[in-house]
Amino acid sequence: MKFPGIAAVLILCLALVACDENVVYKAHEDIDDGLWYIKNRPTFKVEITDTTQTYNLYYLLRNTLQYPYYNLYMTRNFVGPDQKVISNTLEEVYLSNEVTGKPYGHGLGDLFDHKIPFLKNYRFPRSGTYTITLSQSMRQNPLPFVMSVGVSVEKVPVK
Repeated sequence: MKFPGIAAVLILCLALVACDENVVYKAHEDIDDGLWYIKNRPTFKVEITDTTQTYNLYYLLRNTLQYPYYNLYMTRNFVGPDQKVISNTLEEVYLSNEVTGKPYGHGLGDLFDHKIPFLKNYRFPRSGTYTITLSQSMRQNPLPFVMSVGVSVEKVPVK
């Protein structure tokens, strides 16, 4: 085969097209110039119809190898369809090993993607649109080398 790059691109395209039937919602917001300002609060609206189902909810984060910290403090504001706050939580997530600096997640070049659970086996109390807003809560503003932030909501498979 003379064009090994074409095969790799085709495989990548197929992987992206194939979707997991358990994923109910998945979205991310790119961070302009990789500089996440405190005032930049990506918001995700998740439509839930099945309240009998349990779900796992994940943060989707992408950072570069140059990200200066091993962790990231984020505030998650979680609002129900009735516009009442379900939770407003400050969380610490780990992007690399504190001692070795080895990045967690999956990397390609100097980009690393992280899928970090924040609610497991969660049952939404009612159907409707839930809003999840994320903000960075680090001492540095803007926070450099954060390329995108997102949320994934997935059905817990029945065993």
